[in-house]
Parts: sequence; structure tokens; C-alpha cells
Amino acid sequence: MSRSKRMSAWLRAVSGVILAAAFALPTHAQTSATIYEGARLITGSGGTIEDSAFVVENGRFTQVGRRGELQLPPGAARVDLSGKTVMPTMVDLHGHFGFQNIPAGAMSKETFTRENLIDHLQRLAFNGVGAVVGVGDLVDRADMKGGRTGWGDVVLRVRDEVIPNAALFKTSGPGIAWPGSGAQGDPSRVDVAYPVTTVEEARAAVRDYVRIKPEFIKIWVDDRGGRKPTLTPALYGAILDEAHKFNVPVAVHNVKQADAKEMVRGGMEGWLHVPVREGEIADDEMVALVKDRVARNDRPSMWMTLSLITEWMNTKGGGRPDFLDDPLLRAAYSPQQIEQYWGEPLRKMTPEQVARAKSRFESDARSAMRVRAAGIRVVGGTDTGQNRFLIGYFNHLDLESMVAMGMTPAEAIVAATRDGAEIANFNTGLVAAGRNADFIVLDANPLENISNTRRINKVFLRGQELPRAEMAARWQAQFRQTAAK
Repeated sequence: MSRSKRMSAWLRAVSGVILAAAFALPTHAQTSATIYEGARLITGSGGTIEDSAFVVENGRFTQVGRRGELQLPPGAARVDLSGKTVMPTMVDLHGHFGFQNIPAGAMSKETFTRENLIDHLQRLAFNGVGAVVGVGDLVDRADMKGGRTGWGDVVLRVRDEVIPNAALFKTSGPGIAWPGSGAQGDPSRVDVAYPVTTVEEARAAVRDYVRIKPEFIKIWVDDRGGRKPTLTPALYGAILDEAHKFNVPVAVHNVKQADAKEMVRGGMEGWLHVPVREGEIADDEMVALVKDRVARNDRPSMWMTLSLITEWMNTKGGGRPDFLDDPLLRAAYSPQQIEQYWGEPLRKMTPEQVARAKSRFESDARSAMRVRAAGIRVVGGTDTGQNRFLIGYFNHLDLESMVAMGMTPAEAIVAATRDGAEIANFNTGLVAAGRNADFIVLDANPLENISNTRRINKVFLRGQELPRAEMAARWQAQFRQTAAK
């Protein structure tokens, strides 16, 4: 055989191998797509599709519509969800994660490790939360005396990871406050924020703060009922001005209407509680200021996490609310903790205390609804941080408190999914082509009763089903081990 003929034969053989491999490739590709059919689909945008179908490929939604109307990838796997309801996973923009040792019921800076933060992110995912922003996080910062705190970079590393069976994470950094007037409660969090008392310190804190590229800068403006000094208008005005030079948004924990008005004028983007609360109700001037910002397109994207969960729970005092016996809650917390944190305190509330709780909730809810109508969007946020704040489960009670406030179930779901994802720049919160395939399969319809978001059948993050039974078994084993010690 001549050299040219041998070469031709070799080329034909190689071509045959390549063609065989090419024909074999679709076999692998056929298994990479899955179509889910038959569920009632709550998209997260306010719409609902009955008898839906959606396709997941490579961890993302690629098609969404009605059953029988999609162009299916060849060989796609099929999953029948008839009788179920599907909604996007939730987003939390106001969580103080990482400090709690949940099995031990304790908090400390030493607990703020990568492993513990991931445990919290997995508990969130177990409850159908797909993405969160940590607030008041433990991270190295200037100590405002010429040195550094040396608190490490756990949150900066975790935010760059996609961790199996865990919610996505971003950080708003440590926050800024008058010394000792930031986060309250457990001492582990009280000194985390930059302490500032002068305009020069406020601006210097912002310049150091923006180096970590936070999702937003958190500040506290709360005199704790007149018991503590707090940031003055000059100080928070300087923070806003300096942050906006770097195009970094600012979000605030504040209480008083006078401060809220100054903040709207100064370009505040976010509120990590109702902007006007604790007895005051947003007045016509406050409403007009918000409307004017929107009309002038001057940083018009304003938002608030209501964080009315504990107030709403206290309205159930004097008895035993059904959520305390919810299997979803009992999968991640021990019966002893549930009784200690909520069962006994609620049972011991007097009728007078319950009446005050209802009055406070109704006042704050009215104020929130007024500024919401003016243009401040509601987004999901639980203010988890102390041991009583039940990580993951509080996201469901957040929805219930929104509905109790006057929002419809559909509006509450949009707030806790699409709108939160949009504010925090997460590619989640919607069942739509191109979004991460993060969704919850429910056994009942939350549009009929918002508490049905707790009826979780399955959770999927980035197209993968969470091993929720294994996760719950691990947590229960931790509780048993802690009790044995």
C-alpha cells in the first residue's frame, strides 16, 4: 500500500472514531436537562402558571411555560409535579449570620468561622432560602486608632464560593455606629461596627469600609429609647456623601421620623426596619419626600426589610401558636430550644402585654404600608442574629408578618424573591430563563394561605435537590451530642 493510501486509511479510521464520539455525545447531553411538569408555578414576578413546565439545564432555568408548549431537549429527564406548587427560593437582605452556635444556644466571635457560617447557610437553604446578605459581619477593619481589628476575612472568602446545599452569600460588612450603639444583645456583636464620633472619622470609616466591596454600607441610628448616644444628622450625612462618592449604597437601622426624612433627602437607599416606627407613623411630609425622590429619579430604588417578625409573633402571646409545633422548625431546632426561645415566653404573656404587642404591630404596619405606597419597596429580611431569631424558619414567618400587615400573599412572595434578588444583585428569585434553578416544591398553595410556604416537599439550588433528610438528621444528632455533654 502506497504512503498516500495508508494516510487515507488512517484518516478514515480517525474520522470514524471522531464520528462515533460525536454520536455518543448526545447520550451525555440528554441526561443534563430535566423538565418539571404539572405544578402550579408561582414565578416570583407576580404571575402564576397552572399546569406549568420548566426546563433546567446546567443549573439554570432555560425554558418556562405551560405543559406541552415547550421545545424539549432530546432525551430530557421528566419529573411529574402534578398537585404541587413551585415557587422561587427566598432572598434575605438582613441577616446576622455566623455568630450563633445553634446546638449550644450560645454566641461568640470565636464561633464566627467558615464552617459555622456555612452551617447557617445550609439551614437557610433547608428552609428554601437561596441567597442572603450578611449584615454586621465579623471582618477585619480599621480600629479607628491607627491599627486593625484582625478579625479575618471569612465572609470575603465565602461570598466567592458556591457551596453545595447552601444559600449564596454576600456581605454588607461590619457597619458603622456611634461607639456601643450598633448591634445590641449578645456582647459578641456590640463592638463589631466601626465606632465613629466625628465627621472626619465617619468619612475615614467609609474609605476603609469600601475596600471590601460591600453590597451596601450598614449604619445604626438609634438612641435606644434615649439611653444611648447615636449618629447625628451631620455624621450620617457625611457617611452618605462619602459612600456615594464610591457609588456604594447605604442602608440604615433607624427609628425616628425626623431622621428618616433627613435620610430620604440625603439619598439613603435602604432601611433595615420600617423607616418610621415605635409609635410614630409616616406622615404626609415623609410620604411626599419619598414620592419626590422617585419622581426626580434621584436614587429612586429605595427598599426596606420590615423585620416585624418578632412583633407579629408576640401578637400570638397568651397561648401556643401552631408554628411552634411545625415539623419544619423542629427539624432544625431542639424541642427544648423552641420552648425556651418562644414557647414559654409567649405562654407567659399577659393580656395587657399582648394588647400592647398588637398595637405596636398595627402602628408599624400602618407606617410601612404608607411608605411602601409612596415608593419604598418591601424586600425579605429577618434580622436573625440573637438565639431567639430562628435561622431559616424566620423567613417563612417574615412572609406571614407581611400578609398580616396588609400585603397579599402574591405581593409578599414577590418581595421575598424577585425584589430582594434584584436589590442585592443575585441571579435568583425568579423562575425564568437564565436564572439559577433555585426553587421550592410545596405540598400546598401559599397564594391561598401564606403559611403554606412551610409545607416544603423539596428544595432545589442551582438545579440540585438538597438532601434535606440527611441535613435534618445531622442537626438532630448535634443536639443530642450537646445535650449529652
